[in-house]
Amino acid sequence: MSEVAAAITLAHREEWARVVATLARRFGDLDIAEDATSEAFAIAVERWPADGVPPNPGGWLTTTAGRKAIDLVRRENKRDSKHREAMMIFDDEPAGPPGAIDDDRLRLIFTCCHPALALETRVALTLRMVGGLAVDEIARVLLVEPSAMARRITRAKVKIREAGIPFRVPAPDDLPERVSGVLAVLFLVFNEGYLATGPDTDPIRDDLTTEAIRLTRLIRELMPDDGEVIGLLAMMLLIEARRAARVSMDGELVTIDEQDRGAWNRALIAEGHALVRERLNAGMAPGRYQILAAINAVHTSAPGIRDTDWSQVLALYDHLVQLDPSPVIALNRAIALAEVDGPEVALATVDRLEAPLNGYHAFHAARADILRRLGRGSDAREAYDRAIQLSGNAAETAYLARRRDQLAG
Repeated sequence: MSEVAAAITLAHREEWARVVATLARRFGDLDIAEDATSEAFAIAVERWPADGVPPNPGGWLTTTAGRKAIDLVRRENKRDSKHREAMMIFDDEPAGPPGAIDDDRLRLIFTCCHPALALETRVALTLRMVGGLAVDEIARVLLVEPSAMARRITRAKVKIREAGIPFRVPAPDDLPERVSGVLAVLFLVFNEGYLATGPDTDPIRDDLTTEAIRLTRLIRELMPDDGEVIGLLAMMLLIEARRAARVSMDGELVTIDEQDRGAWNRALIAEGHALVRERLNAGMAPGRYQILAAINAVHTSAPGIRDTDWSQVLALYDHLVQLDPSPVIALNRAIALAEVDGPEVALATVDRLEAPLNGYHAFHAARADILRRLGRGSDAREAYDRAIQLSGNAAETAYLARRRDQLAG
């Protein structure tokens, strides 16, 4: 039973977005696509333990979901034309792999990121339809109530349907107005995979990081000269390169200062560094993602944490806060500041961020580490407790608890 459950989980992660995208393209309706896909997975959970996992789980799910979609359309009398069209194009045999740009998921993400939708709505809808995240997971990522998130996603799907937003990759002239929203969404999808926020999920969701990288590569093919597309891809590659070293055998998060750098993926690092150099040689003012890529290039260039050029990292964050003066960026800058000017200077900066970041676990974790370095054990323990209370997954909680328990006294 456990093997079957694991197979269903794997199929969900690998196939959810592809099945939704395929059905959305065929039927032109996100609600039908999502409902039919959900029914197919529910049937899998019921049947596979008894019948065994099919040889091609993805194909089985696509076929079953397609039939369920036709049933849903058939029950809606007003959709007779869609029913006839769907029956004509529906095939029991799963479609072959699409070409590099003729990609169902890319089509779906550009649909979800249409400029007619507000940016926060684009993010939520894409995390749901492309990332396969549950509504409560998305709510945690975006720091809103699950009920409000459900309403936001529902309204977005209605607007797509009523506005007749097409399920296609836009024409080249339309790409510039959409790409910033698409990149913002892929950045968040990647971040959720890099460190999942759900308490009952794996700490690292490589299905999300891998898919975010794949889609960003496709967008680069569409826009090969866009610096921010290249920057985002480079940043993702340099972070993904460290994945094998980020969780210990005991299931505890391993931060960059304790990671085995020999386990880093050198091919991904080389590719990421080459992209960063490409943008530097272009001689153009960098954007947000290009600066983040450069910061990660500094980290992955150092043989060890003591060799990190923290002055360069701080200089890059100084540049970044001019483009993105968000509290989270200011917090990350303060961490670099602690390495350059000392923890006491950094603490003053961190404390000024308490109001906007009091509900953010990383704020309390960073503050706890700075207090620990200042020898303020009692205050550090209190900050670690707050970070643990707010942390998203078991691996991160285990790391924070160990650091707390190492405090003297």
